[in-house]
Amino acid sequence: MNGIEISRRFFEEYGLPMLSAFPEVRGLVSAALTGSGSECYGYDDDLSRDHDFEPGFCLFLPGEETVDRRTAFLLERAYAKLPQSFLGLQRSRMNPAGGNRHGVLRIADYYEQLLGSGDGTLSWQQWLSLPSYRLAEAVNGEVFYDPSGALTSVRERIRNCPEDILRKKLAGSLAVMAQAGPYNFSRCLKHGEPAAAQLAAHVFVQQTLQTVFLLNGRYCPFYKWAFRAFRELPELSGLESGLSFLLSGDNADPETALEKTETIERVCAAVADALRAKGYSDRPDADLEKHALRVNEGVRDAVVRNLHIMAGAETL
Repeated sequence: MNGIEISRRFFEEYGLPMLSAFPEVRGLVSAALTGSGSECYGYDDDLSRDHDFEPGFCLFLPGEETVDRRTAFLLERAYAKLPQSFLGLQRSRMNPAGGNRHGVLRIADYYEQLLGSGDGTLSWQQWLSLPSYRLAEAVNGEVFYDPSGALTSVRERIRNCPEDILRKKLAGSLAVMAQAGPYNFSRCLKHGEPAAAQLAAHVFVQQTLQTVFLLNGRYCPFYKWAFRAFRELPELSGLESGLSFLLSGDNADPETALEKTETIERVCAAVADALRAKGYSDRPDADLEKHALRVNEGVRDAVVRNLHIMAGAETL
């Protein structure tokens, strides 16, 4: 049983009955498991439960004008009094470095801290600058209870990246892919710099991951879970073995270096095929730098379109 299932059961068995003592606000609060932990993605296992893990859930409240401070305080006390163990797991204080990951939270405070917007309404500057893992954390996990729809409405505003922003991010990632892989990897090898070539391969893999997540309409999570989430994508997940190979192997070995160069070419060709299939580019080749320019041409907002081609690129 993973963390999401444990959290849901804990809420259903103890959280819902707890809320019955607060009939005046029961229809205004929301319950979910979401955030930065591996359990919020369903990726937790025995190893990952050695820190910042406990049976619990997030109880989200609207603003103070709807649920006042005293009621919030009483809800916090009620939450703290829930059973200290559940399904053989102990509740414990969170590591201070992990922050407040369970318990009573204000919706606006949570999303203001995570994204800089309490209601999920983001400017194009925020969309472009926010790292993908933050956006992934904003919509991951599961909502167990939301009679008012307040929490769900915020999550839905964030769930899909605007088309112009997606294109700008995609163009940036493609441009960096083209620079790091087909260009700099081989040049570093020719310079006799196998370690530098490995750095180039690393950047190429990072940007390929970002590109494939964008092509699937998903947010790339924190780097620890990027490959795990990559395997679940409906399109281009078959590139995983090639990307993994690029992160290992001896670049000083001519056969390995050649195989890596060929792998980079195959990855670029597969990404180019996907760009054509999804209508982002009509170029017939696998030159990702030129594909990046074509993708950028499709950005409708002139201000966003005229930003540097790599303005939307990000690292994991």
